[in-house]
Formats: sequence, C-alpha cells, structure tokens
Amino acid sequence: MIRVLLAEDQAVIRGALAALIGLEPDLEVVAAVETGAAAVSAAAVDLPDVAVLDIDMPGELDGLEAAARIRARVPACHTLMLTGYGKPGHLKRALAAQVSGFLLKTAPPEELVAAIREVARGNRVLDKALAITAWDLADNPLTPREADVLRLMAGGADATDVAARLHLSAGTVRNYLTAIVAKLNARNRTDAVRIATESGWI
Repeated sequence: MIRVLLAEDQAVIRGALAALIGLEPDLEVVAAVETGAAAVSAAAVDLPDVAVLDIDMPGELDGLEAAARIRARVPACHTLMLTGYGKPGHLKRALAAQVSGFLLKTAPPEELVAAIREVARGNRVLDKALAITAWDLADNPLTPREADVLRLMAGGADATDVAARLHLSAGTVRNYLTAIVAKLNARNRTDAVRIATESGWI
C-alpha cells in the first residue's frame, strides 16, 4: 500500500483528489491538509511514501519550500508537485528542490495516479510540455534572500514588515528591493513582483 499525503489549499479540489486517490486499491490517503506548514507537520507524523503538494499554497511555506522541508525530515518520502499554471520557472525551482515529480492539475486523473505510483518507485515524473519550455527560460537572477524579500512583498508585506520577519534592518530591505528592481529591469517594486511571479521565481 502506498501511503499518500495530500496538500491543497482549495477544499473542493482537495476533497476531489482525496476521493480519486482513495478509489485505487494500492493507494491510501493518510493526511489531507491545506497549507505547506501543515504538510510538513503531517509528513513527520504520518510518514507517507508520497507527498502530493500544490505549489501555490497560502502562508510562508509554498509547496516547493514544504517539499524541501519534508525531504529533510522524512527522506524516504517522495514529492509530487501539482500546479494549475504551468510556469516553467516553477519546474526549475522544483528540480532544484529535488522533487520527484511535477504535474499540471489539468492532467487526466489516470495520469496523476500513475505519477504517484512512479514516484513511489523512486522514478521521476515531469510534465513533458513544461519541461521543453523550461529549456528556453532564463535562470533566476535573484539570490535566495532577494527571493524571500520579494515573496513577502508579493504577499502584501511592506518594507518594515519584511525587515521584522527576516530579521533585517529596514535599510537593508530597501537595498535588496533596489537591487531586485535593477536585476529584473522592472519599473518599480510592483512590476518586479509581477515579473518574478510570472517567471515562477517566487
């Protein structure tokens, strides 16, 4: 029996995925949660074989960060990322985080089930169209710290909030933002958030 952890912030989709997976005789949903932080906690308790994670979840941990933390805490657990947007930048981040699979939510149900079985066996599963597109995407020019700053700004935090949450001075945060805008050839901070989000860098 393959033990599956499911993390998806939209309740209807989460319920539908859990029901779909539960119909398979060799798959068992051991936890279904709505945030990245909850996924990390559940993985440590339920010890799933595969964690199926939505990339875009609310809170400080998106699916990719949750995948990295699950890998650190439960090394035997393989991770399969789901996304509704198909941003090539997300694929590059997923590969960097050493996830086992990357699938679009538009994939047929049988493809999702097959992907879970594949990653449980230790194999990689990648959406073919997205993998091809990723070759043409420029590498992320942002440092991890710059990405953290911009991700928090994208979530609505101002420079003071970002400074407090990352234990930086407000001046340092402003310096990061100036560097980010320049690196992305953006008009302003809002434009930088748009560019980085569309590219899948945050």
